[in-house]
Amino acid sequence: MSATLATMIQDGPKAAAAPAHQASRHAHCVPTHAYPHSGSTHAHFDSAHLEAIRPPAKLPELRTSPRPRVSAVIPAMNEAENLPHVFARLPRIIDEVILVDGHSKDDTVAVARRLRPDVRVVTQTHRGKGNALACGFAVATGDIIVMLDADGSTDPSEIPAFVDALIDGADFAKGSRYMSGGGSEDLTLTRRLGNTFLTGTVNALFRVDYTDLCYGFMAFWRRCLPQLNVDCTGFEVETLLTLRAARADFAIAEVPSIERDRIHGESNLRPVRDGLRIMRTILRERFSGDRTAASAPAWAAVTGELAPLPSASPASVGRLSAVQGA
Repeated sequence: MSATLATMIQDGPKAAAAPAHQASRHAHCVPTHAYPHSGSTHAHFDSAHLEAIRPPAKLPELRTSPRPRVSAVIPAMNEAENLPHVFARLPRIIDEVILVDGHSKDDTVAVARRLRPDVRVVTQTHRGKGNALACGFAVATGDIIVMLDADGSTDPSEIPAFVDALIDGADFAKGSRYMSGGGSEDLTLTRRLGNTFLTGTVNALFRVDYTDLCYGFMAFWRRCLPQLNVDCTGFEVETLLTLRAARADFAIAEVPSIERDRIHGESNLRPVRDGLRIMRTILRERFSGDRTAASAPAWAAVTGELAPLPSASPASVGRLSAVQGA
């Protein structure tokens, strides 16, 4: 167990339901695309309350209305310039926005709070996209969790298509840039070839029929968290989630999606380095036995099992901390 856990908690507004599309196991759903590039309360938890943050073995659906509540988890590091574009396109069906700050040096947190006063901000406990998502998943309260990027590359207006796929029967919905209606403005030749090779490898080893592997626009029911069990730190998290969904025999829907160019700044993705990490993840998940939790997620990012950052003080080790109030 870790030391004190702290996080900002504030519920988002209710909203109207979105129309549903047909979805089934490994189904394909077609959204409408349009993406012009336009422009608190603190609750503190000590270690005695850790179980209140860690999900139980079987997570209940926290429904408080006829439609499921939707949480959007958005990892961000130095994305102050991009957040206005992303937040402006969040659909009304989003009930809770969780911004996971990766120790930003710019005004990412202040901008998020100015744009959306009800945003919940948590600071990730380590580094990397996998750790950030684990921190966000740990505090999400929606029935459905949607993960998207803060750089504008994933179009928030596509979220209803992912939610519809889940409502129509899928457990896990993943975006695909290679289906009819999908595409990318950002795929280099190196990334395209690498993704094709890795997707083919997964399809052969896991006997699935994915059209896209390395794309981080996904949604799933919160009750699936124990089987997904995020315990990695880097960009390989997208592959990890997809593989564990397959291993858990989830009903998986692929949703066509258009990947946009990052609006401002430079990506932290390193194709060769991250491609090797993804390949190691694939081989480990296929050949090293069942790593999913039998009772509840390991939540290494929350329970302090990861080594601290070199600059972290002893008091901050293993802590899911809230950002200073604006």
